[in-house]
Amino acid sequence: MSNSNIETNQQQEFTITVYTENQIGILNRIAIIFSRRKINIESLNVSPSEIEHIHRFNILITETEEVVRKLARQIEKQVEVLKVYYNTNEDIIWQELALYKVPTDTIVEKVLVERLLRENGARAVVIRKDYTVFETTGHREETDKLIEVLQPFGLIEFVRSARVAIIKDSEGFNSKLREFERIEPGKEVIENEFLDKEKNVFTM
Repeated sequence: MSNSNIETNQQQEFTITVYTENQIGILNRIAIIFSRRKINIESLNVSPSEIEHIHRFNILITETEEVVRKLARQIEKQVEVLKVYYNTNEDIIWQELALYKVPTDTIVEKVLVERLLRENGARAVVIRKDYTVFETTGHREETDKLIEVLQPFGLIEFVRSARVAIIKDSEGFNSKLREFERIEPGKEVIENEFLDKEKNVFTM
C-alpha cells in the first residue's frame, strides 16, 4: 500500500496495480466498479505479468487515498483477482510512450531534425516521402512538450500509450505467489481453506 504522508482527503494521482487470472470479462467487471462510483479512469494498461498466465492491470486515477483504498478492496473481491496495490507517483517508476506523425517535407525543410530529436529525447521510427513518425518515452509533461514543438510543422496525428509502472519498494507479487505455492496441500482438499486468511497469504 502507499506510504504517502499526504492527507487522505486530498486528491492526487494514484496508480492501482491489479494481478488477475486471465479470464474473459474481468476487464469489464473492474471497469464497472469505477463507473458505478463515477470515477474517471485516466489511463489503463493490461499486459502479461512476470508470472505465467497472470495478467497485470495498471490503472491511473486522480482521487483521494480514502476512495482509492475502498476501490482496491472492492476490486480484490472479484474471484479472478489475486492482489491489488495502490501507489502515489513517488512510490513508482513509470513511463508513457508517444508517437507523432508530421509531414516529411515540412519537417526536413524547416527544422534541423537531428537537433529536434536530441533536445526532446525522441527518435524517428518511420520515414516516408509523405510523413515521418517520431517516438518518445517519458512522463506526461515530456511527451506533451514535443506536441508543442511539432504543432507549427503540421502535426498530422498523435497517440500516447497508457501508463506502465513498476513499484519501487516491493519484492513483487511473484515471491508471495511462489511462497503460497510451496505450501504442501493435505491429502484432502479443504474447500475455501484460505477464505478468511487472504490478508496473511497475499500481504506484502
